[in-house]
Amino acid sequence: MLETITRMKTADALDNAPETTRKGDAEKRGRKASKEVRQLQLIEATIDSLAKRGYAETTMADVADGAGLSRGIVNFHFESKEKLLIATLQHMYDEYSAHWRTALQKAGDDPARQLQYLVWADFDRSICNKRKLAAWLAFWGEAKSRPTYQALSSSRDNYYQQVFIDLCATLKGRGSYAYDPQVMALALSAMLEGLWLRLMMGTEDTTRETALQAANEFLSVAFPKHYPLKGAATTKS
Repeated sequence: MLETITRMKTADALDNAPETTRKGDAEKRGRKASKEVRQLQLIEATIDSLAKRGYAETTMADVADGAGLSRGIVNFHFESKEKLLIATLQHMYDEYSAHWRTALQKAGDDPARQLQYLVWADFDRSICNKRKLAAWLAFWGEAKSRPTYQALSSSRDNYYQQVFIDLCATLKGRGSYAYDPQVMALALSAMLEGLWLRLMMGTEDTTRETALQAANEFLSVAFPKHYPLKGAATTKS
């Protein structure tokens, strides 16, 4: 009750505040939004540079030029190349996480459909494109020697992997399969990562479409009772 009264008083105070105060608050919100937009602009320019030049050759100047901003703006928002790259990796993980979670939600309650949608999500154009794959490859090449990158990715990767383990365990129970769920989940993840790697390297016989087809056939072989080989559909994304 006390909290409700406090909120009401605060709201009344804001309503009755001088116009200059309200304008000042609006300007602060505008600056905050502008800051977020500017940072996203710089992060996108960093992804472009990583895709074009690679990790070592990407500089703060490249990012500034790519974003069409001054180098001072980059320094103001991120202070150093390392902080900019960490923010970029964080953004990419956030985007990927939101993407697969959305796919899982769209799949509904059926575990077979959930697993299929997670696999399909990996080859959606919004995630699986040359620009972003090249940026991921640049980060992966540096991860072993950079504990910060490892710490950022480990908790997210572990949670994502656990989702695969749980789904494989459920399908095993429903289909009376003989595999070990953890081993099958590892094989599934390795297959997806391998296909991404081939796409990143630009292997001539691997396209987004053929990679998706290979992933569908993996599901059919690993879970034949849930994904008949001829019935393995393809995503429209």
